[in-house]
Amino acid sequence: MPTSSPLVQLEALTKTYREGDQDRTVLEDLSLELHGGAFSVLMGRSGAGKSTLLNLISGIDLPTAGHVRIGNTELTTLSETERTTFRRANIGFVFQSFNLISTLTVGENVRLPLELSGEAPRAGREQARALLERVGIADRAQDFPDRLSGGEQQRVAVARALAHEPVLVLADEPTGNLDYETGQAVLSLLGDLVQDTDTTLLVATHDPEVLPRADRVFHLRGGTLREEVPEYIGASR
Repeated sequence: MPTSSPLVQLEALTKTYREGDQDRTVLEDLSLELHGGAFSVLMGRSGAGKSTLLNLISGIDLPTAGHVRIGNTELTTLSETERTTFRRANIGFVFQSFNLISTLTVGENVRLPLELSGEAPRAGREQARALLERVGIADRAQDFPDRLSGGEQQRVAVARALAHEPVLVLADEPTGNLDYETGQAVLSLLGDLVQDTDTTLLVATHDPEVLPRADRVFHLRGGTLREEVPEYIGASR
């Protein structure tokens, strides 16, 4: 269950891009709090700005105006190098296209975040093996990603996202390249894992099948954010 302390705080967040001789505002004056342990969903059509918002929350990009805080860290005051270091230690990612490194084995892909954070090789191997067992593909640890199905690749991506025990996991259309049944299985797995570890999860999607698993649902439209509270939210958790 979510804890009472906000983990993510967005205040008056605005993002504007320059296109030719005009400014285009993608996000305007957004404010949001996500609490520790919550499973939140960010809904919106393609092009609504979901990926832009995830990039701002993670510090990959900086807002035109406003503040992004994760825990006690104000990301908008950090340098690019400092934001990268913070991201490696505190944030996990799951992408629609899996983003696995084709020249690394399954086990090596999962160990990569641990190695980047300075984890000892032996401990990293043990932790990666345990995660692969939890996602049900420990027997594929020595295979390369192109030998796996889409669902198996996304399971590897989920394990990789959680390998370094992040406080926040951001998932950008994680079921977009999967069939319905496989997508539901991956969502269930992701939800169970983050719940077990008390990790905060934000899933950006246009797929309404995600909604029953969520604690909170936000809809992004016209650059603004609105929270919705349908009766079925959290029904399958």
